[in-house]
Amino acid sequence: MARIRDVVVIGAGPAGAGTAARLHQRGVRDVLVLDRSRFPRDKPCGGGLTGRAADALDELGLRLAVPHAPSGVARVRFGTFERAVALARPVNVIRRTDFDASLVEQVEALGVEVRTGARAEALDVGRDAVSLRLNSGEELSARIVVGADGVGSIVRKRLCGGQRLGPHRLFVQEVEALASGRAMLYDFTPMREGLRGYLWAFPLADGRANVGVMHYPSTRQDGPGLRRMLRDGLARHGVELSPRGARGWPAWGYHPRAPVAAPRMLTVGDAAGIDALTGEGIAVALEHGQIAGDAAARALATGDFRFADYPRTLRHAVVGRELNLDRWLAARLYQAGPGWQRWVGLALLDADVLELYAARVAGTEVLADQKLRLLQTLARRWTQWRRRRLELEAAVS
Repeated sequence: MARIRDVVVIGAGPAGAGTAARLHQRGVRDVLVLDRSRFPRDKPCGGGLTGRAADALDELGLRLAVPHAPSGVARVRFGTFERAVALARPVNVIRRTDFDASLVEQVEALGVEVRTGARAEALDVGRDAVSLRLNSGEELSARIVVGADGVGSIVRKRLCGGQRLGPHRLFVQEVEALASGRAMLYDFTPMREGLRGYLWAFPLADGRANVGVMHYPSTRQDGPGLRRMLRDGLARHGVELSPRGARGWPAWGYHPRAPVAAPRMLTVGDAAGIDALTGEGIAVALEHGQIAGDAAARALATGDFRFADYPRTLRHAVVGRELNLDRWLAARLYQAGPGWQRWVGLALLDADVLELYAARVAGTEVLADQKLRLLQTLARRWTQWRRRRLELEAAVS
């Protein structure tokens, strides 16, 4: 009889490595991690390791063991208006090429088997196990399969039944350092040109900067040229986009009703959905990994592989509550029509809003626990904007 593994994790990025590390903490030793790439490999990403991500690494027994640039200030811009906010804990900006390879090495050091260059091409769920066929033709079986394989996840496709939701779009490139120095720049000015998202510029350890744009999906025509917006946005900061251009990729935003589990299968990280407001994926991936690892270990101990409680557990965890709040905020912020853009600027640059988000980024505050305060602040700003607009309309008439 062919060997049945306890757990096969598809994907060796932060979500997969985090899941494997958590399983090891829970005493599960028969774990195999697969990844279609060979490490080190590139992964387009802003590379910001927030306080939440740092805490998740600590809880998983993993280390930040690669060059990183600590940034203790965030600058938020909308048009000619700008605010700087200090972070209680710095965000460490890393290159995913280095960071992901380091996590793989650390997981292997725990004794976890990792196979790179191994792509799962077919998946079949049976009564006692899940069968996988790899690109090499090899067939594997596992009691549990965890999909940590990103936006094109074979597990996600199985769970979603082929449904294709509108993805976020992200374009990323490295450039020479911006004049902002060690501060992290969040520039929402391109929203005036149709971007449903923001431009970022994060400082790297070698003096260069990671720059990119995130575009929120919409049922409206997906018109703006994101490369052009990135080029024009950087030009406003005195930086020229290199001729090779930016790399782009899609990413799914988290939705609380999207399927994340089925009997013997779980999804984590990008496969389950990124933060719809910020596009943050590293902290989400590591926190998902803790939850998935706990769920898989519990299933092996009890023999109940239905994972009926996993969606609810994820929704009610800090990561799920934060993702759901950001999904709601993103839908209102990024789909605001031209007439609402003044309110958007007021909301983005409000001192209370920035204070809350700075605490959230630093990992000192759970924003979902401050939802009432946040909504009251946004409502106050909306009232102010509405009053001014009515006064202007009355003056014109």
